[in-house]
Amino acid sequence: MQKLTLAALIAVCAATTPASSQSMSPMRGVVRSFTDSFAVRVQPRNPYKHRIGVTIRAYDADFRPIDARISPADFSLGAGASRSVLVVLSFEGARERRVRICTESAPFPGKGVGMRAQICGKFIAYRL
Repeated sequence: MQKLTLAALIAVCAATTPASSQSMSPMRGVVRSFTDSFAVRVQPRNPYKHRIGVTIRAYDADFRPIDARISPADFSLGAGASRSVLVVLSFEGARERRVRICTESAPFPGKGVGMRAQICGKFIAYRL
């Protein structure tokens, strides 16, 4: 019985395809700026075979939402596509700022599992 169960488990594992996951690059970065604000360019990517809706959000180091100018903030990505997004943030008077920029996505209705995914990058900015 155990051999039959083991054989069935191996067959199921061999038949599955590798899992795809949403991505964003870069995932880490250091920015230096001479002004009161700084910019980070990220590139979210859709690895799926269907279109997804994407939202870019900015958070502080403790994942509290912060003000940012994001262009574009909401858009859709086709299968296998990626897009460049510019995020401009303020130092708010500090000489150093740690932020997280996140790509959040959900498949359009009727396209597989309706699960929202989030992937975040960590960035440190220094005001010179």
